[in-house]
Amino acid sequence: MVTIDAMGCQKQIVRQIRDGGGDYVIGLKGNQQHLQEAAEQEFSKHMEDDFAHVACRQHHTQEQGHGRTEERSYYQMKVPLDLSSREEWDGLKTIGMVLSNTKCNGKVTDEGRYYISSLPLSVKRFAEAVRGHWGIENSLHWTLDVTFDEDQSRISKDHGAENIGLLRRIAVSLLKHHRGDKHSIRQRRLRAGWDHEYLAEILGKTDAS
Repeated sequence: MVTIDAMGCQKQIVRQIRDGGGDYVIGLKGNQQHLQEAAEQEFSKHMEDDFAHVACRQHHTQEQGHGRTEERSYYQMKVPLDLSSREEWDGLKTIGMVLSNTKCNGKVTDEGRYYISSLPLSVKRFAEAVRGHWGIENSLHWTLDVTFDEDQSRISKDHGAENIGLLRRIAVSLLKHHRGDKHSIRQRRLRAGWDHEYLAEILGKTDAS
């Protein structure tokens, strides 16, 4: 099972996952605008009559802790035959929607997210995949903010933010998997900045030349 955010919503990536025998749950956003709009319209159309004319699985959760309450509603249905570019996505079987309502310190936030997936109808499995991905993303975001002050970045021109974000994630992965080092990721990053031999070790090289 491979879960990817909207940045990885690419037909070639989907094909590689399927060629490797895997399934996928991938978020939709602006980089696949037509596909996202088609999924939004499909769910919006059927929500008007509470999914009376289509097979749609639903799952609802509520979590509380640290002054925060979050309710999530998961919806999953078979991909419509007339969905935009349906045939171009290898193994595409279902589309999903997650509506979340978060209350924290008196502030209420509502959000909707849409997904494509090779999973058959099994909304709890879909929900587990999405929740697991969010947990990893939240952990990674915390690491990036602590290590690289990502939240303070003002890079916005063209695709600069996405490109730098990808480089940061590669750097975190290299730092995290450096063997035999008990220092924090932030300390490893700082040391790599002034010790070329250590940097070469991080990059997997045998020397610093």
